[in-house]
Amino acid sequence: MANKNRCLTPTTDDECKRARLYLQDTLDVVGGKWKLVLISILRGGKLKFRELTREAGISARILSKELKEMELNGLITRTVVKTSPIMVEYELTPYSNTLSEVITAMHEWGKNHRQKIIGQQSTEPNSL
Repeated sequence: MANKNRCLTPTTDDECKRARLYLQDTLDVVGGKWKLVLISILRGGKLKFRELTREAGISARILSKELKEMELNGLITRTVVKTSPIMVEYELTPYSNTLSEVITAMHEWGKNHRQKIIGQQSTEPNSL
């Protein structure tokens, strides 16, 4: 008999496999070092490419790659502003709001984890 506690809520092996697939899909869309950072920055409103580069502290090459992936997944929109020189602005789509609970949960977990780890380090001898 399969261990039914190994998945979050599924009760069958097929449901477990689907659950892992859904988690992988989520990680494919928001995983990596930059996507959630960029989403949190863009929550403040639309920004130009250079502003995003500066705000995130990310190279233009990596930012371009991340923004393309986010646009393909429907999380941001890219608008070309017909000025001289031409500017490109990015902003979150309404669909990106569906990640709010995920981002909030990750924020809380990260805050608690940081406190736990820093608390452990400060009680160890010779800790910084």
